[in-house]
Amino acid sequence: MKKILITGKNSYVGMSLERWLGEYPEKYSIDSISLRDDSWKEKDCSGYDVVFHVAGIAHVSSDPKMEEMYYKVNRDLTIEFAKKAKGEGVKQFIFMSSIIVYGDSSRDKKVIDKNTVPTPSNFYGNSKLQAEEAIKPLESDNFKIAIIRPPMIYGKGSKGNYSKLAKIARKLPIFPDIDNQRSMLHIDNLCEFIRLMIDNEESGLFFPQNREYVKTSEMVRLIAEIYGKKIKLTKVFNPFFKVAGMKIGLINKVFGNLIYEKSMSDYKGNYQINNLKKTIELTEE
Repeated sequence: MKKILITGKNSYVGMSLERWLGEYPEKYSIDSISLRDDSWKEKDCSGYDVVFHVAGIAHVSSDPKMEEMYYKVNRDLTIEFAKKAKGEGVKQFIFMSSIIVYGDSSRDKKVIDKNTVPTPSNFYGNSKLQAEEAIKPLESDNFKIAIIRPPMIYGKGSKGNYSKLAKIARKLPIFPDIDNQRSMLHIDNLCEFIRLMIDNEESGLFFPQNREYVKTSEMVRLIAEIYGKKIKLTKVFNPFFKVAGMKIGLINKVFGNLIYEKSMSDYKGNYQINNLKKTIELTEE
């Protein structure tokens, strides 16, 4: 049995993984811990095989007042806990980074491949990238480090852009039909990926995503269908969005392009257990 410690006790991903691994009580023993105060420094990690480090500030902000906090939590706390885990004999440290280390979505097609150099455009992305770079040198034969750069994560109970789009899908009769592509990752697919990484004692850099790319308008249509609604997709607003997207960041967040080249996300085990339609059904049930 593998003993796993999850940092970020009340985080969406942390709680979801705890439930997911809880379906295998004979294989995994799971504890979680909050890092919101300094009490974690008294925690003894010596009995754990794996630390899954998801604690951090997840939302993106450009407020200069937040800069110091991003680096303190997303970078410095990650480094401190990784050093503690290594020093106390943990065998594997899994760090949740983000696709945002490559910058924002783009009005034009933006495909990330294995040669793409990270270019973070905000405190969140930069703090995650600096944390990655700082913990890599800690790796050894006895301390494996796995870094995950997921795209937008969604699922039942998740917050962020998906939940906003779901509200729109339930209310609006029409929605812009803009051709875009986004890599996304349903929480079940992510949790299964992490489970396989634990089983295989992985180290390195990983880019999990759903099997299909997502077109925003198509996703909204699928959500509306679940609620028995027909939503009309129209291109009549496209010229406006094309111009406004250059000036309004929110439009690029919703209709922009940001995808991983698909072979980057291949893995020896099948973690993409649900297709897009099924994940939306699970999210909206």
